[in-house]
Amino acid sequence: MMPARHEPQDSDDALVERARDGDVAALDALVSRHYELAWRVALGVVRDADLACDVVQDAFVKVTRALDGYRGDSPVRSWLMVIVKNQALTALRSVSRRRESDIDAVTPVAYEGLSPADDVVLHDEAARVRRYVGRLPEKQRLAVTLRTDEGLSFREVGELIGSSEGSARVNYHHGITKLRTWLTEESA
Repeated sequence: MMPARHEPQDSDDALVERARDGDVAALDALVSRHYELAWRVALGVVRDADLACDVVQDAFVKVTRALDGYRGDSPVRSWLMVIVKNQALTALRSVSRRRESDIDAVTPVAYEGLSPADDVVLHDEAARVRRYVGRLPEKQRLAVTLRTDEGLSFREVGELIGSSEGSARVNYHHGITKLRTWLTEESA
């Protein structure tokens, strides 16, 4: 029997139902759809690219085992990212000391239409902001990055950081306020 083909418009809920029934292609489609976000969430917690890869792999193994336990109370994406976040926190606790990512290891991206001088300034500013984001407390850092980089709603951010939507808004606001203060102080 040929495995069912899954179109991009298949909902996450439909993929979960098919995966529960043993459809490996549906599980692959679900993992593929959410892998990048899962990796960025893990990276936001563990701050190490290699460890984030391990976390995501372990998290998706847990997801595979927990498919029958998914009740549909929240969107599949939120449920997956909570598992990723919890796995990342577990991994972080198991590491003897927290390793920070080297901000200089990030490959710069060239922007069309900018002069080389403007491009350099843009990359310097981006590195400066990333450095300060790394200094934020964990919940503020996650709220800022999940909201600005991933475009998640405050409800989704709250679920991922283990708080209410209102608390996610407060963490985001405090994080942005601190970033503005630090950036202004450095420029002065």
